[in-house]
Amino acid sequence: MPKTIGVAEVKKQFSEVISKVSLKGEHFIIEKKGKPMAAIVSLKDLDMIESPKKKGEKKGLLSAIGAWEDFENLEEMVAMIYERRGRAKERRIGRLV
Repeated sequence: MPKTIGVAEVKKQFSEVISKVSLKGEHFIIEKKGKPMAAIVSLKDLDMIESPKKKGEKKGLLSAIGAWEDFENLEEMVAMIYERRGRAKERRIGRLV
């Protein structure tokens, strides 16, 4: 559970806060005038937060969709596959709507 601390308090105790974050893995939410403004987390935690963004990781169906988003002629290729399958005697398929 993150600890909430005001901006002025962080300024006074900066070294102590940084030590608690880096050595003990504590998290701090920094408030200004009672409103949460920022958080201080360890580099390890930041890496966990940022790594999916770096990798562009998507899971499940989103990964399959994402794999095709840069493919320019996808519709033409799908039409060609269905046309060739339609001509194949061993693989009859229904039409796409």
